[in-house]
Parts: sequence; structure tokens; C-alpha cells
Amino acid sequence: MIFDSKKFARKYALRYTAILALFLTAPLIVYVLLLLQIDEAKVKLALERQTQKIILSMQHYDNSEKIYHFPRYKEYQATLYDKRFDTIFSTLSFQPRFFSEGFHQIDNNYYLITPLPDGYYFNAQYLLVSTHHTAYNIYFAATAVMITIILILFLVSLLLLKNFSAPFERLNQQLDNFIKDSMHEINTPLSIININADLFANKYGENTYLWRIKSASKTLATIYNDMDYLVKQGRVEYKIAPINLSTFIENRVNYFQEVANLKNIHLHINLQAELYYTFSKTKLQRIVDNTLSNAIKYSKDNTQVKIVLSRELESIRFCVIDHGVGIKDIDKIFSRYYREDGSKGGFGIGLNIVKEIIDEEGILLDVESTFGEGTSFCYRFVKK
Repeated sequence: MIFDSKKFARKYALRYTAILALFLTAPLIVYVLLLLQIDEAKVKLALERQTQKIILSMQHYDNSEKIYHFPRYKEYQATLYDKRFDTIFSTLSFQPRFFSEGFHQIDNNYYLITPLPDGYYFNAQYLLVSTHHTAYNIYFAATAVMITIILILFLVSLLLLKNFSAPFERLNQQLDNFIKDSMHEINTPLSIININADLFANKYGENTYLWRIKSASKTLATIYNDMDYLVKQGRVEYKIAPINLSTFIENRVNYFQEVANLKNIHLHINLQAELYYTFSKTKLQRIVDNTLSNAIKYSKDNTQVKIVLSRELESIRFCVIDHGVGIKDIDKIFSRYYREDGSKGGFGIGLNIVKEIIDEEGILLDVESTFGEGTSFCYRFVKK
């Protein structure tokens, strides 16, 4: 019954941000690829300009001069090749892999190979001009933009969802308080009914009408205990201790005996003695009570409900087998508020509570049912 608006807002803000981030990733990738293409075109253009500078420098060389000072640049390197791509002169710091005419890239080294006219540039046939360039600034900018967008999306989603969920939190709190007050008001008359029913039985003896009162009272008490468990869920930490399952289950069977008597259902017990399991009594009672209550509720009149407790290797097996109406859809019976037969009453929360408990505590459950014939619930308590 707890609704935490902050937790709700964080949870769904993360989900919405992740979904929107996925949608934004595609256009961002396209944008980055375009930037990389533009960046590469700029590098190629710069290499072409540098190639023209070097060619002009060689064209201005006077053959009467004995020494030609090849132009050197801080950001550019160059190499002259003969027609076989043997090096005539080089300032390169890396070894090119491709020697075809045009623009090439090796890691972060970009180079342009340009053919030269025959017999003029020191018998060179090709000029290679290279530069070292990285696109880290583009990747950095794209990453920074993506992170900024994600943070803004998350913060906006968080703020909107928090404001959106605030009324629900208030409503949930009011409903929670209403349920607590209602349960408090129900608990007192329910206790009075039980006490006076016992006093009446002691004084005047049992009868059918009294059985009906007690049966209705115990059914109401089971629903009350389920609601109490839901209200306290997540707020109360239930203590665990070794429990004699044999004695505990026998006491709960005795508790429901009067409910079974009303339908003339025989509760047949076969409990192996002195079987202990470390568990919470509150949680164990929710499992046992809901299982027994449903078995009796959905059993046909004048039938039998079999309750078995036995040891199996490293586990303890607890089974409740009825001869009732059976279950149409086993997968749905653990859903909260689901009821296969609305005429039987209840809120559809008992088995949902049982499922949450056994999932939390690692208890295995096997449900077998034949529609129209009966159902068996078998729990396996694995030793911790």
C-alpha cells in the first residue's frame, strides 16, 4: 500500500530518458558522420593547398643553383618518389601503405599523392604531402552534447513525473489511513464476536447457527489479516525463528475446522512430527491460512481436504489437496484482485500475498489442478 513518489519519479524518468536517448542517438550519429566528412574534406583541401605550395617552390627553383632547400613545415610532411615509388627525398615519420594517386588515411595520418610532370622536378614522378590530424574535438563535442541532453531530459522528466505523482501519493496516503482506521474499527467488533461466540458455545453448546457465525468471523479474520499484512508490507520487518511446522499447521487446521464443518468437509491431516523450519510466523500464517481457506472455500460439500507435511531429502513438503471446482487458469490466480469465481467472495489478494512471500523467501510451489475435480498446492521449504 506504499506509494513513493520520489521512487516512482526516478524509476520512470530513467526509463523515459533511456527511450528518448535511443531515439536521439540515430540523428546524433548521422550528424557526427556528416561532421567527420566535412572535417575530412577540410584536411584534403589543406593538403591540396600545401601540395601546390611545394610544387610552386620547386618550379621557382633555378637549376643554376646547386642546392635546393626543400620546404619544411611544422604541420606537414612530404616525400618525393620516382616512377617506381622509390624515395628520392622524405620527411615522413610513418610508412604509407597505399601508393595510388589520391587521398589516403592511415590511423590519424592523412596524405595526398599527386603526380608530377616528367623530367622537371628532380626526376620525381610523385609528391606525397601528409599531416597528422585527429577528430577528437568532434567526438568530444558530440559526447558532451549527448550527456547534456540526457541530463536535461532526466531532470525535466524527474520534475514532471514527481509533480504528476504527488497527487497520487497524497491519495494513496489518505487511502492508506482510511484502511488503517477501518481495520482498527473492524478489529474490535470482530474480537467481540469471537469472544461472545466462544462464551455462548461454552454455555449453551454448539449448533449450526453458531458454526455459521464462527465460520463467517474466521473468514473475515483471514481477510483482515491479509489486509493488515499489505498495509505493513515494506514497513515492518518480521522476525524469524525456528518453527515447529507440524504443530503450527495442526493449530491452523483446528482454527479452520468450524469453517469446514459448515460444508461438511473433512480435514484429513497427515503431519510428520517435529519438523522445524526457520521462518517468520506471520508470513507462514499467510501461506497456510490462505491455502487452507481457499481449499475449503472452493471444495464441494461433503468432500475431503487432505493436508500433508513430510520431509523430503533437504526440504520439507507441505501439501493441501482438495476435491473442489478446480482452476481454469493457474497463471492468473496469483494476480492481485483476480477472482475466478466472484460468487465466492474475497478480494483476490490472498494468493498474491502468498506468491510474493514464497518468491522473497525462495519457497518452491507446485500447483496442479483439474477443472471440476480438484486442486493441489504443494510447497517445498528448502533448508537454509
